[in-house]
Parts: sequence; structure tokens; C-alpha cells
Amino acid sequence: MTSQELLVAFCGDLRQLWKYAGGPSLRSLAPEVGLSKSQLGAILAGEVRRPPDWRVVHGLVSAMARFAGSRGRTVAGVGAAAGGGLEEHWRHRHTTVERAFTGPEPVLQPAPEPLPEPVPVTRTPAPPGAGLPPPAAGFAGRREELAALDGLLSTDGAGTRIAVVSGTAGIGKTTLAVHWAHRVAHHFPDGVRYVNLRGFDPSGSTMDIREAVRTLLDALGVPGSRIPPGLPAQTALYRGVLATRRVLLVLDNARDPGQVRGLLPGPGDSVVVVTSRTTLLPLIVVEGAVPVVLTLLTPGEARDLLARRLGDERVAGEERAAREVAVRCAHLPLALAVAAARVATRRVYTLAALAADLADGSMDSLASDDPHTDVRAVFSWSYAALSDGAARLFRLLALHPGPTLGRAAAASLSGRPPAEVRRLLDELTDAHLVVETAPARYALHDLMRAYAAELSGRSDDPAGALDRLRGHYLHSAATAVVALDARRPRIDLEPARPGVVVDVVADHDAAMDWFAVELPALMAIAGTPGGAARTWMLATVVQPYLDRRGRWADLIALNELAAREAVRLGDPAALAHAHLGLGLGHYRSGDAATAGPLYESAAERFLEAGDRVNAARSYISLSSLRDPPGRPGRGLRHARRGYELYRDAGDPRQASALNAIGWLYALAGEYGATLEHSGRALAMHRESGDRIGEAAAWDSVGYAHHHLGRHDEAIACYRGALGRLRDLGFRYHEAEVLTHLGDTHRAAGDPDAARPCWEEALTILDELAHPDADAVRGRLTTGGSAPR
Repeated sequence: MTSQELLVAFCGDLRQLWKYAGGPSLRSLAPEVGLSKSQLGAILAGEVRRPPDWRVVHGLVSAMARFAGSRGRTVAGVGAAAGGGLEEHWRHRHTTVERAFTGPEPVLQPAPEPLPEPVPVTRTPAPPGAGLPPPAAGFAGRREELAALDGLLSTDGAGTRIAVVSGTAGIGKTTLAVHWAHRVAHHFPDGVRYVNLRGFDPSGSTMDIREAVRTLLDALGVPGSRIPPGLPAQTALYRGVLATRRVLLVLDNARDPGQVRGLLPGPGDSVVVVTSRTTLLPLIVVEGAVPVVLTLLTPGEARDLLARRLGDERVAGEERAAREVAVRCAHLPLALAVAAARVATRRVYTLAALAADLADGSMDSLASDDPHTDVRAVFSWSYAALSDGAARLFRLLALHPGPTLGRAAAASLSGRPPAEVRRLLDELTDAHLVVETAPARYALHDLMRAYAAELSGRSDDPAGALDRLRGHYLHSAATAVVALDARRPRIDLEPARPGVVVDVVADHDAAMDWFAVELPALMAIAGTPGGAARTWMLATVVQPYLDRRGRWADLIALNELAAREAVRLGDPAALAHAHLGLGLGHYRSGDAATAGPLYESAAERFLEAGDRVNAARSYISLSSLRDPPGRPGRGLRHARRGYELYRDAGDPRQASALNAIGWLYALAGEYGATLEHSGRALAMHRESGDRIGEAAAWDSVGYAHHHLGRHDEAIACYRGALGRLRDLGFRYHEAEVLTHLGDTHRAAGDPDAARPCWEEALTILDELAHPDADAVRGRLTTGGSAPR
């Protein structure tokens, strides 16, 4: 055989291997060997004059082996050489051909064994849904999630064919996946295959990739005799079988991306739904999987679940108890299912009785001998998978008394650096033990909080954690209140203790947002045991926000607690602050009779303590009360006393005291004196940049102009006040100025302009449940103007 004939035979064997591999396109092969499509075609056709370089042959044979394996074909003969015998067979043959072109005629090698015909994989038709667990009874809700999964059915060749269904323990991930799989099984002519990967399982025996691939090959009907040894070959065979089929794979209860990635099919029409307690973020990032994150059921969905398991008539007969059971079960599907089973299996057991049993906040009423339905046990599998740091933080989070918390609060609880705590929160969020309710804000649902509380005895130091948390809220609130109102007297706080992380609040708007988000936690932390000495401080720093937003019931409750603790501790300064806050709450609520003695008590105690600035605040507060019968001018005397105390202390709030004097002159009908005192106050506020004081002075000056018949000037003043009050968030004062503005429009003969002002004022006052609402409502009813 000549050298050229030997080369043609060599190329013929390469072409035989190409056919056996399924005839992959030359376009797909060319880049793997670094040649053009025409150059590669010439080699396979034997139309070359010199043997190709060994690197080309090596790349070509390796690619053919991969293509053959992806089509489920057993590699034998020439194919075997393409796999394990690469050096022994193809390298030797290539060397022989090369020598034929450079030396004497070679000794010919025996021809390779012919490739066997591919053995078809068994494809037995099965009814839709075969191989799936039965659908769960009482499936309810999840419309958006089902719609997201429906998107996987697209046949236009676009879109992702993988979805990751994730969520906390007991949220219904498997239930959703199996329900959807049964619903769409008819879309998959080659069947549905389900595998429980046991990622989180009471047995602790997570399914490894080898077991999973072999299980799926068996489920796909591949004969055992055709399954090659070794995981790479089995995976190639598995993907090759799926390449020509349309199969729905449900990979349930995955622990991590590595457990799933080797089971994903290659290009084709198959669809994969993975469920996991973690988000499996790498699958979303790299494989483009669609995330379907399950949250707690809505109240309506929870009610539907109970009704489907117990019957609508029974739930309708105990509607209130059903809602309470849903709340006690945290709207968690597993807990609701267990609760419904409790009622269904005990004929005399009512929903009301179950709600009463659940009221203690423990999970004993949701216990079961079966670890798959025992809520506490189901939670424990996720907890057991945490790192030590995340497990400790999870236990400590149960100590937080508010509905949500931020990263700084979590760091303070744990006493660890913020960067470390952020990573731990990410771990807890990824495990769905903690929910990120808003950017950088976290929560535990009620049952998960109860479970964490059961474990919290194992935490390092619950008392120390709570003390750091109180320090976080006190120091953060003190920072925020300075951004709200820099005029307020500062209170002396001890330095933040080690481990306390303080929120940075940059400006007024950020402070308003911070208080709005953190108020529930601030109110709750004030009542936690062990922090009595700081209660009055917390009440004092929260007071400006509560007053602006009209949260006077909260202001009263917080300062009543502070007053009790101050009396118990024998702290007269703390009691003075609590009485001043209590007085403001009662006064704003329309109870001046209760406010007066509280203001007087505060003034006396502050003077006794030598605190002239806060005594001045108390006197100014007293001046706002109406003079009692037979004692005219008392309010003016209090205002002047407050002004003198501020002036002697060199405090800039003397301008506010001047405006208080001006307002009292206005109420007495001495409008010229109002313009003098409140005009001076306005100038002082404008010079110092005090927008709060400026707004109050504009209102006083406008009121004087109104009653002097200078309506245009009054309207301009009121508008100046309104703009500042709205920016600063003073809801009650905004309503007050709107009422005055409406009165001025009516007095100027423009009732059409007056009505919108009164309507807006009434809306605010009704929202605040303020008694002034009746007077404004009367204006709207009669069209009357303000008294002159």
C-alpha cells in the first residue's frame, strides 16, 4: 500500500468515526480543531496530500467521542480507541502514516474493528404524570408562581427551560412543583421524571450525583447492559438520551448547585424544575434558571387551604377562628395542613379550640411523630445546615422585639463586625430562614421566630445581646433626631458600648424615613426588661417624630412607661422628661386639663435640677394652654418666663418663645403686638436657618394680617408656612395652617378657594383622629368663615 493509499485509509477511518458520532456539522467541529470547514471536509473526504497535524487528529477524535456519547451510543472499536485508547491506537496510526511520507514503506497495521450499530433506548409510553408523587390535597393560591412555571413551556426556541423553586421550610415548594407537573404532564410526550435529591432530609443521606444519574437513566428506560462504567460516560449517555426527547424533570429538595448541575440536560426540549430551601443562585447566574421564590400565603389563600381540607361550610361557620388559626400558623402551608389535619381527625375539636391551643406561641400543637410533617423537625433540617456563625445569629434574632430589623441592629445583637454579619444574613436569607422584606431589612415569620426562641437559650449571652440592641436604637434615634430638629436640647448619653453599631442618618428626609421604618422596634424595645434607665431617653428622642406624625397615643404610652420606670428608679430628671412628653401627648389629643399639671410638674422638677433650658420648654408648653376662668394673662406670663430662661441661657430658642408671646397677643386681639413679637421671631429664625420656627412665625404673622383685613399678606404668609411644614412632616400644624388659609380666603370673599383648604385640613385631622376635625367639618357644612 502506497503512502497515499495509507493516508486515504486513515482519513476513511476518521470519516467512519464521524458517521458513528451522528454526523455532527463541520461548522461545529471546525473551531475545536482550529481549521476551516472546507479544510476539515477535505480531511474526512481523504482529499489531502499530506497527513494532518497530530493536534488536529487528537482534537477531532476527542470531539467525535463526545458527540457519540451525547447520543447514547456505546463507544467500541474505533470509538474505544477514541476514548481510553487514544495514545495506543490513533497516535500510533498517525505516526505510521507520517513515516510513510518520510521513510520506507510501512508495515501495515490490522484494520480496526467495525463500529457496532447503535442500540436503541427503550421508550415505553406512559400515562401523563406517571413517576410523580400524587398531587397534594387542598392546593391553594400560587397563581403568579404557576404562571412563571408556565413560561417554561414555550416552544419558540427562546427562553430558559430551567426553574428554581425556593423558599423556607414548609412553604410548599414540592407541593407547587408536583402540582404544576401533573397539570402540564400532557405537554411532555416522553414523560415526567421525579427524583428526591434528599438535600434536606431527616435521614441525613443526601443523594450524590452518581446515584442521581443512575436513577434517572433507569427512569428513562436505558437497559442496565448499556450503561457504561464511570460518571462522565454515564452523564454523557444521560444527556444524549434527553437530547432527542421532551421530558419534564422534577429535581426535588436540592441542597446546593453542585448536586443539580450534573443533572441538567443539554440543548433540547426538556424542562427542569428544581426545588430547594436555598436560592441556588449559581444556577440562576450561570444557567439562566428562572427564580420562583415562594413567600407565605396571603390571608385569602390560607383560608382557601383550610376550606379545601375541612370543607367551606365548616370554615365559614368559624370564620374568625379560621383567620386566627391562619395567623398563628404564620400562613405557612405545612403548618396550616397540620392544623387542618388536627381538626379533621378529632370530631369534637373546633377551629376555635385549635386557635386557643396555638395562642401560647409554641409549636407543640403542630408536632407530629412523622419528621416530614413535624414543623419543628422540618425547620431543624435547615438550621442544621448553617455555619456556626449563622446559627448563632439566627438564635439571637429571636430576641429582637420588632417586626423587622436592619443590618446595624443585627450586628449589634450579635456583637460582630457589620461586614461579617452581612455575610451571615446572606446565608440565612439564602437558606430562607430569614426573609429580606426590603433592601437590607430582615424578618422571621412567627413560627420561625418561635423556633429560634426555643433555641435562643443556647446563645452566648441573651442579656448582653439585648443591651447592645437597646444601645443601637437609642444612639441611632439620637442621631436621627438631630437631623430632624437641631434646636432640641441634647441629652447626655453614655458612649455606645463595644459591639453596638449605630445607623448613620444623614439629613432630615433620611431621619423621617428612619423613624418611619424603625418606630415599631423603638416602641417594642422600650418595654423589654433590663433597660429601665434608658426608657426616658428613648421616649425623649422619639418624641419629635411622634409629634410631627400625630402619633400621640404612642407618645402617651411611651412616656407613661418612662414615668413608671423613673418613679421606680427614683430619678427626678427622668420623671421631668416623661411628664413633659406626657403633657404634649395629652395636649395634642385635646386633653388640656390633663396636660396642664404635667407641664407644671416638669417645669418645677427641671428648675430644681438646674436645667433652665428644659424648664423654658415646659413654660412655653404651659403658655399654649387656654387661660383658666378668672386668671387672664397667665399664658402670657408663662411665655415670658420661658423667653427669659432661654435668653439668660443664650439659647437660640428664645426666638420661638418670642413667637409664642406674639401668638398669645393675637388670641387677645392685640394684632400689632403680634406683628412686633412674631415679626422679630421670624427674622431671627430666618437668620439662623430654623425652618421649623420660621413656619410657626409665618402662621402667627399671617393670622395677624388676616384679622387686620390684609388678606393678600395673610395668604402669602400662610403659603410660606405650608411649604415648610409639608417639607418637615408636621401633619397637625399643616392642618392648622390650612384651616387658617381657608378662613382667609372665605373672609376675602372667595369661598371656592376656601373649600379645598378646609377639605385637605379635614382629611389630615380625621387621619389623626383630632377633635379639631369637628370645627373644620362645620365650616364645610355651613360655608362659614373663621370667627373674627
